[in-house]
Amino acid sequence: GAGGALAQLEVPAGRAFSRGHCSRSSLYQHVRDGYSDRPQLDMELVCSHTRAVLDNVQNRKGELTREDVADIVSTWKQLMKAKEEIEKLENEKRQISDSIKALLHPDFSRLRDRGKEIRLELNALYQQESQLDEHFYLKALKLPNWTHPSVPVGDESQARVVETIGAKPVFDFKPKGHLQIGEDLDIIRQRRLSHVSGHRSYYLRGAGSELQLALVQFTMSKLLRKEGCGMRPNAKSSQVYQIDPTRFEDLCLAGTAEVGIAGYFMDHAVNLQDLPVRMVCCSTCYRTETDTGREAWGLYRVHHFTKVEMFGVTAVETGAESTALLDEFVMLQKEIFSDLGLHYKVLDMPTQELGLPAYRKFDIEAWMPGRGNYGELSSASNCTDYQSKRLNIMYYEEADRLKYSHTVNATACAVPRTLIAILECNQLKDGSVRVPEVLQPYLGREVIDRPTHSPLLYIGPNQHQRNLNKAE
Repeated sequence: GAGGALAQLEVPAGRAFSRGHCSRSSLYQHVRDGYSDRPQLDMELVCSHTRAVLDNVQNRKGELTREDVADIVSTWKQLMKAKEEIEKLENEKRQISDSIKALLHPDFSRLRDRGKEIRLELNALYQQESQLDEHFYLKALKLPNWTHPSVPVGDESQARVVETIGAKPVFDFKPKGHLQIGEDLDIIRQRRLSHVSGHRSYYLRGAGSELQLALVQFTMSKLLRKEGCGMRPNAKSSQVYQIDPTRFEDLCLAGTAEVGIAGYFMDHAVNLQDLPVRMVCCSTCYRTETDTGREAWGLYRVHHFTKVEMFGVTAVETGAESTALLDEFVMLQKEIFSDLGLHYKVLDMPTQELGLPAYRKFDIEAWMPGRGNYGELSSASNCTDYQSKRLNIMYYEEADRLKYSHTVNATACAVPRTLIAILECNQLKDGSVRVPEVLQPYLGREVIDRPTHSPLLYIGPNQHQRNLNKAE
């Protein structure tokens, strides 16, 4: 998207940049193998502001502890000392080599012996350097980004409501949940699928699949017309779907298009005059949803879903560019959800709800009558230079002057949760659902009515067993 326009990008399921609790990092391995430049971590800043780093790690409550921070700083200092020793011995080795070439006198034997000693010392130091380097990076790459001073400290309960938009729908009947609505209209099926594709799977049928396509088309067309437009961060079990590790050691399915788009910019520099770059991507996303006890039924927590994602790369000439783009992305999210007629609130998320890269994050939660509560629809994060320093994403004004960029990401439309809000907020007393006006041209109808066909009749063994139980 040169010149500030939105560009469309389709990305494949991506590789994980890191995995495990400091035990392995695909990014670090790629660096070791020469596929990418070494991540540039500002350890001098960490060492000079260790107390602030400790407080930030404590507030974020991520994978690292205060003890890990102390270990990172200590290992980095040992690594720097080892590098200094290596440089000192390398210089001495070069001097001895030059002296041997230039002189043939009684010192020759002594210099030759010293040269052998240096080679042995260097071999030991190289091994020590490699071990310290790996130990340092595997932990240091997990340090969280700095936190915006306005971010509330604490868990999800400390989220600050920035804005509330629209009004809750009023019903003269008891509203149903989206799954019951979808089953009655025969547009969602989630029952008896575990033997087909596992738990938390679902089918969208008829108008259900049309609604999904309509949401994607509406969102994409809206964003592409604009000329300016986790995962749960601290999940103890990985949200990443891994491909068979015996065949593909570090390959996984992407949980968000952000992974693929960040990879698109990895090891590349953008011309300053083309910034900010704004990308929009529609992709299938995969989450393990390991906490199976939470909302096992319905579309709120599912293993795979379609999502439209926004991603931006900005300059850092004034330091305010990424903040401005974050505000712009949030404005676009609000436009989309307001056009869909939803009632929602914008939240400034607290420290414990920020993923490692996020400097600041805003969530949007929409009212879902069937749940009797608000549910998260989208998030938008300013990652400042956290991703760019790890993935080597830069910009330039002159070819020989490269600077690290800032990155911003935001959900434009996560289809299943948006479907929940639409179905539950637009349900009618007779069981039908009113289609939001902006989606009507895509569906060619104003209302989703009850089906005229008969629903499928289940004849499998579970039904048979239940009939036997009833007979007993």
